[in-house]
Amino acid sequence: QVQLVESGGGLVQAGGSLRLSCAGSPRTVSNYAMGWFRQAPGKERDFVAAINWSGGSTSYADSVKGRFTISRDNAKNTVYLQMNSLQPEDTAVYYCAARGSWHSGATFRLNLYDYWGQGTQVTVSS
Repeated sequence: QVQLVESGGGLVQAGGSLRLSCAGSPRTVSNYAMGWFRQAPGKERDFVAAINWSGGSTSYADSVKGRFTISRDNAKNTVYLQMNSLQPEDTAVYYCAARGSWHSGATFRLNLYDYWGQGTQVTVSS
């Protein structure tokens, strides 16, 4: 069974940075496209960033372009989200997701992701 475990969330001041990690298992997760989504209080889950299976292609929500960077280390079965210039509106629970399809591509479509982590809280103070 595919398992995804997020880590790295926390409390930061506006303008600060955090790096989220998503450790996946089993090893086949390294062949799946991965994405990050977030859900703020009272709001629906929104797309943040995605990366294809090899790491050669990425996609970002307009709200995070230039501030967030998604990357992956397939040797470690891990996907990262480097978040810089954080703002209070970035406050949310951040979820890691995997498409579950061999050599799949990055996508913003939530319904194309088959597996989800438990989420990690990111709180940005004013």
